[in-house]
Amino acid sequence: MNHGSRGFSCPGLAQTGSPPPQNQRTRNPILKAPPQPLYLCGPTASGKSRHALTLAKELNGEIVNADALQLYRGIETITASPSEEDRNLVPHHLYGIADPSDTFDAALYRRVALPLLEDISSRGKLPIVVGGSGLYLKFLTHEPDDLPPANSHLRKELEALSLDEMVRRLELIDPPEANRIDRSNPRYVQRALEISLMSGRPVSEQRTSFKVSTGPLHGILISWEPGALEARIRERTALMLEDGAAEQLDSLTEPGPAVSRAIGVPQLKRLLKGAIDRKTCEEEIVIATRQYAKRQRSWFRRETWLTPVPGDCSAKQIISAAHNLLQGGPS
Repeated sequence: MNHGSRGFSCPGLAQTGSPPPQNQRTRNPILKAPPQPLYLCGPTASGKSRHALTLAKELNGEIVNADALQLYRGIETITASPSEEDRNLVPHHLYGIADPSDTFDAALYRRVALPLLEDISSRGKLPIVVGGSGLYLKFLTHEPDDLPPANSHLRKELEALSLDEMVRRLELIDPPEANRIDRSNPRYVQRALEISLMSGRPVSEQRTSFKVSTGPLHGILISWEPGALEARIRERTALMLEDGAAEQLDSLTEPGPAVSRAIGVPQLKRLLKGAIDRKTCEEEIVIATRQYAKRQRSWFRRETWLTPVPGDCSAKQIISAAHNLLQGGPS
């Protein structure tokens, strides 16, 4: 299974290749090496993977994952990762490269993704970066101002705290961040504490400390009305359960904090223990996913360089939007 990528080395991560099909040729004369990446963003369940496949076929592209949880292998059904069939159509990178027990963050993602994008561009291909993890995308498009690296000792200390304890500590050292952050997400609270404690500066001061992009950014934002997106979330959640998401989770031996806190995982664990029935599990996952999608939409609205495109657009329409951006449209 081609879950990895080409052109980088990172200790502890699987390295499996995804050679481009031999019969692919550059179809768009404007895409001369080295092409700048095309970013395809949007909330969960917005259809990014389908649109990315369309663009990769048309524009001689290779798809690069920017979804934080699709980096982990063994939870492909839970995270709705691209199918094996789709991965065989065009090269896909950075899917399933980390063990479920590992902890990936935005800074590590940047270190892994940047040389990969350079490698794809050097071969005359178009890197198409696809994902809904706003902070991961921000780290890739706008260089962060010297955020401290992860500290394993401090991280273990914080992981031993309950969510309520972490929130209270964050309220003491950084009230603005405590008010802004999603307090129901332990991973976000923990990382905010970690950055504040290691740097000696509130993370709220640093979160906006990104350098201005040194070049034009080409980005498409897949947009849906909230009601239509919720219907898609419900459909995908039902399909996830039908496709054996609970059984997939049950087969994992030691999922780490990132995977354990992923949307759907706590609910599936309760289902496996018999604490809730399938209908309740499904509804709880829908609610959690809907809340996450709302936060994603808020994040992407602030990224004014993204060009909105309706989620139900045709293949012709999204290809036209991509051509316009790559030829020097809005950035």
